[in-house]
Amino acid sequence: MKRLVLILALIATGYNSFAQTEEELKAAMANKKDSIDALQGRVDAIQDQIDALPGWKVGAFGTIGGSFSGFNNWYAQETPNNSAGTIGFTVNGFANRDESKYFWRNALTLNLNWVKFDDKDDPDDQNGFRQATDVFNISTLYGRKLSEKFALSGLAEYRTTILSNFNDPGYLDLGVGATWTPVKDLFVVIHPLNYNFVFSSGDTIFESSFGAKIVADYSKELGPINFKTNLSLFASYESSDLSNWTWTNSFSYTLWKKIGIGFDFGLRDNKQEALNYAINTLGDPNATFDSIDNDLQTYYTLGLSYKF
Repeated sequence: MKRLVLILALIATGYNSFAQTEEELKAAMANKKDSIDALQGRVDAIQDQIDALPGWKVGAFGTIGGSFSGFNNWYAQETPNNSAGTIGFTVNGFANRDESKYFWRNALTLNLNWVKFDDKDDPDDQNGFRQATDVFNISTLYGRKLSEKFALSGLAEYRTTILSNFNDPGYLDLGVGATWTPVKDLFVVIHPLNYNFVFSSGDTIFESSFGAKIVADYSKELGPINFKTNLSLFASYESSDLSNWTWTNSFSYTLWKKIGIGFDFGLRDNKQEALNYAINTLGDPNATFDSIDNDLQTYYTLGLSYKF
């Protein structure tokens, strides 16, 4: 009986020692976390001071996505022998300068994607990669400050495709007006005096026109998170059929060093492009602005991201 009591006492003592040690370790870990948070707060404060300094601020982040597959004698599907793949990337770059009397913001968005589907049993099947997504946008915005939040500004924005049909069509907006900067990472451009040049080759339906330009751009970096959203809208004074808008979004989350996951998606509405597609691609010479289905244009890319 004494031996049993002694064993139980030893077990209880060992458990209490373990529990005490565990609590001490947890308390020490909590103190370390508090120290890390305090240090990170100091680092963030210093980074804010660096960001507030005059001079050029240059940076970029992007997304790389891809997948590959191959099947041989996989009879459960319609094409048992095939190889398929997708590959694409997105780059969002900027070069900004913010001084006491003026600012100058430059941005580049590039999204390219290729797809492949090779039916090995079809000798006429295309077995190479084909262009799927093709987005190129570059802009420069200059403003003379009237106050901390308002400025007189001029904008030049060019967008097109570069893999195929470069500058066919291509869009160039040139305009003047005002820019509102309500918070540090958001700016809103309102240019009532803007001309939308549309470039195209051959006999096409594309027309240039005079109108208003509105751009809203928000970019934010929060630790491992990078986020950018941009809305570019042109409202033609001549006809709503000549108006267009594009909304692009990029998100990345850094998991290890500069590598993480990224997601990009974009929306576009352009009735001139829809009519051109109906006439020249679908082969409907009688198509008009009123007869076509102007469906919403979309794209997305999901994959690995890299912070440059």
